[in-house]
Amino acid sequence: MANAQNQSQHTSGMWGGRFSEATDAFVAEFTASVQFDQRFYAQDIAGSIAHATMLAKVGILTTQERDDIIQGLTQIKKDIENGNFEWRIDLEDVHMNIEHHLTERIGITGKKLHTGRSRNDQVATDIRLYLRDEIDAILALLQRLQTGILNLAENNSDTIMPGFTHLQTAQPVTFGHHLLAWFEMLLRDSERLIDCRKRVNRMPLGSAALAGTTYPIDRAYTAELLGFEAVCENSLDGVSDRDFAIEFNATASLIMMHLSRMSEELILWTSAQFKFVQIPDRFCTGSSIMPQKKNPDVPELVRGKSGRVFGDLISLLTLMKGQPLAYNKDNQEDKEPLFDAIDTVRGSLMAFADMIPALVPNIAEMREAALRGFSTATDLADYLVKKGVAFRDAHEIVGKAVALGVAEDKDLSELTLPQLQQFSSLIEQDVFEKALTLEASVTARNHLGGTAPQQVKAAVVRGRERMQALG
Repeated sequence: MANAQNQSQHTSGMWGGRFSEATDAFVAEFTASVQFDQRFYAQDIAGSIAHATMLAKVGILTTQERDDIIQGLTQIKKDIENGNFEWRIDLEDVHMNIEHHLTERIGITGKKLHTGRSRNDQVATDIRLYLRDEIDAILALLQRLQTGILNLAENNSDTIMPGFTHLQTAQPVTFGHHLLAWFEMLLRDSERLIDCRKRVNRMPLGSAALAGTTYPIDRAYTAELLGFEAVCENSLDGVSDRDFAIEFNATASLIMMHLSRMSEELILWTSAQFKFVQIPDRFCTGSSIMPQKKNPDVPELVRGKSGRVFGDLISLLTLMKGQPLAYNKDNQEDKEPLFDAIDTVRGSLMAFADMIPALVPNIAEMREAALRGFSTATDLADYLVKKGVAFRDAHEIVGKAVALGVAEDKDLSELTLPQLQQFSSLIEQDVFEKALTLEASVTARNHLGGTAPQQVKAAVVRGRERMQALG
């Protein structure tokens, strides 16, 4: 009988007093989270140190008890980092594993650490601390990638390439201008992450299980110790809310969507059909059967990984949609979709931050492509409008000129003046200089947000200033 009781208490973990029967071994493993939540051990220990410090401040712990707890937790952190810590599934999660080892190390004082808190508010605090750190790391990677894009854009402010709509040649643009479109996407991602971080950085600790605690805790002091900007105002919401994680995964999904669009363009641009850029060999692989192949594996993989982050977002939304207040065991499933999104975004950004600055543009190929597809047709229409022709009439005139070019397999700039003048007597020799050259086309769009080389250079300067302003 005594052995059965011992087995029951051991298998049921630190909450075994309520139960008369041991937890089934499969159930213990099925319900445990320590296999994956041990990754925020550092945040759990930091939260416990702050909690113990607060408990001593309000007189619930003695100074000696506080010091013993802090010393014990500090040593446990070292043991974990040195690989000298045994993680036990029967202790369920990171919190109970650390508390168990603390009690083994310092005795009954370790059991006092949990005074005035619950695993419900403890795990909610740990996730926020962990996510806050990861957001900071992701922001740094975004900044590194943005810097690489700006530098590449600056170096290619006058490199001409075709701009596309419907993946059809539309108008000439500069490669630098195209890259700055990527920059704008990613800068908005940074802004979203910074905004998301504000809502992540609110402390649930003190909510206890769901209703708060009877102990005279000082939540503001604990929040100050942990660097939180505010405390969660409602204890029910504090322990059960995960919308901050959903918000992060939504932001992560947008980042991956942007990286996937960039990947798609890189995959096209490196193909033999485009030949716009070269990706260094270290970001590519070959074929096991076709010796000529150089596959853009990094962009392809990032494009593919976007789907799993979208899935992580849907997982969290589905997890939360049916939960009544307050905490439910469902929330154990919040961590893996969050962790996966974090890991995937970080890895993708790291790869891109290394790869993008190393891109080598094929300037001649880009220019030649811009000469195909009648990319200066709109410029010819604008030329006629400036001479008094209504835009719709100018549109029709240029359409006829394009039809002639198609028939003769010539670009508009390759048609003779007499050929152009058969469609409008207003077309003069200066059309070749003012409208039909690629340089004239891009240079003419010399306004804020335009593709002119002068505007690209100015946008790069502003981009660096905007990044700095974000911090």
